[in-house]
Amino acid sequence: MREDRDKQHEENVKKTSCCSNNQIINESTSCCSSKVEEDSTAQSTSSCCSSKSEDKPNTKEASTCCQSTGEASFDSVSSCCSTNDRSDESINEFDGEKASYRVYGMDCPACATTIEKSIKTLKDIQDVKINYSTGRMEVAASLDSAFSSIPSQVEKLGFEIEPLQQNKRMKTYVIEGMDCGACAKTLEKHLRTISDVKEVTVSFATGKMQIEHENSVEDIIKEVSKAGYTATFVTKNRGTTEASLTKGKNNSIIISGILIALGFAGSYAQVADFLTTLLYAVAMVVSGYKPARSAYYAVKSRSLDMNVLMTVAALGAVLIGEWLEGATVVWLFALGVALQTRSIEQTRSSIRNLMNLAPPEAWVKQGSRLVKKDVEEIMVGDVIVVKPGDRISLDGEVVKGESSVNQAPITGESIPVDKQIGDIAYAGTINESGSLEIKVTKVVEDTTIAKIIHLVEEAQEKKAPAQAFVDKFAAIYTPIVFLFALAVMIIPPLIGTGEWGEWFYKGLELLVVACPCALVISTPVAIVSAIGNAAKNGVLIKGGTFLEAAGSIKAIAFDKTGTLTEGKPAVDTVFVVDGTEQQLLSVARTLEEYSNHPIAKAIVNDGDKRGISSLQGDQFKAITGKGIQATIDGTIYYAGNKKLFLEIGAPLEKIMNQVEQLEAEGKTLVIVGTQHNLLGVIGIADQMRNSTLSALEHLKQIGVNQLVMLTGDHEGTAKKIASESKIDRYFANLMPEDKVSAIQQLQSEGYPTAMVGDGINDAPALATANLGIAMGGAGTDTAMETADIVLMADNLEKLPHTIKLSRKALTVIKQNIWFSLIVKAVALAFIFPGWLTLWLAVLSDTGAALIVILNSLRLLRMKG
Repeated sequence: MREDRDKQHEENVKKTSCCSNNQIINESTSCCSSKVEEDSTAQSTSSCCSSKSEDKPNTKEASTCCQSTGEASFDSVSSCCSTNDRSDESINEFDGEKASYRVYGMDCPACATTIEKSIKTLKDIQDVKINYSTGRMEVAASLDSAFSSIPSQVEKLGFEIEPLQQNKRMKTYVIEGMDCGACAKTLEKHLRTISDVKEVTVSFATGKMQIEHENSVEDIIKEVSKAGYTATFVTKNRGTTEASLTKGKNNSIIISGILIALGFAGSYAQVADFLTTLLYAVAMVVSGYKPARSAYYAVKSRSLDMNVLMTVAALGAVLIGEWLEGATVVWLFALGVALQTRSIEQTRSSIRNLMNLAPPEAWVKQGSRLVKKDVEEIMVGDVIVVKPGDRISLDGEVVKGESSVNQAPITGESIPVDKQIGDIAYAGTINESGSLEIKVTKVVEDTTIAKIIHLVEEAQEKKAPAQAFVDKFAAIYTPIVFLFALAVMIIPPLIGTGEWGEWFYKGLELLVVACPCALVISTPVAIVSAIGNAAKNGVLIKGGTFLEAAGSIKAIAFDKTGTLTEGKPAVDTVFVVDGTEQQLLSVARTLEEYSNHPIAKAIVNDGDKRGISSLQGDQFKAITGKGIQATIDGTIYYAGNKKLFLEIGAPLEKIMNQVEQLEAEGKTLVIVGTQHNLLGVIGIADQMRNSTLSALEHLKQIGVNQLVMLTGDHEGTAKKIASESKIDRYFANLMPEDKVSAIQQLQSEGYPTAMVGDGINDAPALATANLGIAMGGAGTDTAMETADIVLMADNLEKLPHTIKLSRKALTVIKQNIWFSLIVKAVALAFIFPGWLTLWLAVLSDTGAALIVILNSLRLLRMKG
């Protein structure tokens, strides 16, 4: 599907003879799809790929370019919490079998690195790619049988895994009521006794059941109910929420905490040392078993993650007889991981919740009957019926009925949109009033909401410059501190400056401090939260780079037609020369009623709004390039331009001053009258959007210094629109290449500049700007694919929120980074005077990570 979309996009670009946003127009005027994922080294010098490099987002080369959204890192021993995100190398490059999974329980990018390295050691596995932000893992293997060992390998590392869409016939259910792994096995055994069930897997950890069956969904739900549980059907294309994932971990943490408390109390009650030590030991085993097992497999796959560091620290504490310290370290670590996992899932669920917007089933019209079907079974051309109050399940065209539809889930618009026959309706939107019959135009995988989810998940994988810096810092910091910890344990005692036990303890503290979890997690969580907030408000931000770029914008250039204005001509001025305004408009409507010209339609639409009816006319005749004539009540009337009335000898001189004044204002004029008498002049002009003025005012308030309009219209039109909208500057009479020059002029004046256009016609300017923003993405697939940021609604209403969200995200990232660095610096400084204990070191590490996550989660709640 991705390849088809890229191919279609490439064709669209060629038709417009320009590169889409994020492209380069090279010497041969060729360009390429903005979504090329092949290695940049494979690109020929006459083609191009994304010009907005993560490292140098503003670099524009004339002949070649490369896509750089991250750096590969395949060190034999990865640093704690180092990133696993590689450059956007696609798993699809491999010719073998492919599978996708969702991995639960990762609370730091190091977890993803550990899993990736471990899976790569399995037989017949070609490549593994894990996106920590979304929890998604893609695996390529030379043989299909290689996938069977993946779940057990991941579970050995201490994580939970769920396959995604490997078997197209598999259905997914959420199971409620299971309180242990035995429940899942019991349910599996029960369902396998049913002949219509071909395959079934129940996961207690995720609360999910994957099942292939030939009977109905209702039958399966009944069978699950017989076993004592509740099943809820969800479609394969929608996201999943983590159900009961941490329940077992939470139980072990509670038990471990109680045992430590009993041991601590026992030491004061003069209970035998053997008993208190036993309580601490049991507590360590209960809450430390999973981290220790994960540490074993991490070391086996040559990864140095936080499980390894914490396990070594706990065992070291035991070796020097600090049982309470060791047990406390393990317990605090387990508690911190559980809290981090729970918090980080909130950011992931912000995207997965989008997937639950469209219902899994729909009523399909079959003759005179209505049949309920799964959305996966509905084909293009089927007609679905949507009742008042229901969500629309698939994209389509309204073929019967009228209603108001709440499109906020897709476009962020707060006001419902009226839908009638011929209008497009989107999956996930809410039908508020009348019943609608909708002819399906896209299958479930291709709906607008599905594309939004795909693009947002893709955006989460792309590193921001701040994240790239942090990852490089962590990659250097961790091994240095690790080696320093070993040196602290060995060198001072060898040279006689202290006891072995004392320096061994300090080394253990350094091991704990060596894991920069809070630092590495500071940027991606903030970015994912901000991107999730934007998506919820009808704005698609294509990655962390563009989120950061939006925050630094000081000038925004707007294409006039279709961006600041409606892009449709409308009656703007009515100047009466003889008779009444109603007579003038009535004659004009009569003349223009049978024409398909946009100006004629504007006059007819204006008549509808004013309640002006047409007269009885005949002998209609179009005068090419000049206007139209018709006979009304025996008199020949004309409607047209100045040239037409000069040719028929009409007395234009008495209105020439008004005509010249209206022309100077940029209006298109329609003169109405007879050969001997003029009724008046109608001025036609493009109208400002209702939301434009408030959006521009808001942008001024938040500190955007320059609001600039770019238009191909002449000076008069540009001046009038600029005056109405309080635009700071305008550039008129522009060709597409002139718009590029205007953007470059703003940049040369020191303004980081964004360009707002439609994503296609303004592509050269969009590519030249520091940030390309397309609007109306809900109705334009190409706009969704080409721009850095897409405003799904066909207005500028959400642009100020996008700028504010970006700035807030940058502030949160800076707060997180500085907080993480200061906590680490303080912890390191406190080690050598002996002020830091081992459990305080763990608390500083896990506590700082948790505070960073919670600080980032504030972005999810920022109002649009």
